[in-house]
Amino acid sequence: MFHIILFAPQIPPNTGNIIRMSANTGATLHLIEPLGFRLDEKSCRRAGLDYHALADLHLHKNLDDC
Repeated sequence: MFHIILFAPQIPPNTGNIIRMSANTGATLHLIEPLGFRLDEKSCRRAGLDYHALADLHLHKNLDDC
């Protein structure tokens, strides 16, 4: 299985595309804080971040926790 790590992502549409890709491929996605957005913001849902319910998504406080 593949693991994808995004360190302090800032752009919701780019992160949304990667979340969709991980949901479609079965890859595990790790988001390392701080995020430049909130996952529950309306603008994020428009960017496709609502796929996070279908993806194996993990949120971490720092890289060492990943």
